Amino acid sequence: MSQHNSLQGAGLVVKRNVLKRFERLELLKKRGQWKAGDRIVGLRKTKPDV
Repeated sequence: MSQHNSLQGAGLVVKRNVLKRFERLELLKKRGQWKAGDRIVGLRKTKPDV
């Protein structure tokens, strides 16, 4: 049985608008808005870089 074309993930890249906590930490560190020793919970909202 063959697989339907819509089920094949042929290199389709989808831009995510929600980051995981470790991704948000990296982004905030890069922007200088988070320092070591700051709280990890309750992080500020971030938009992913394009």
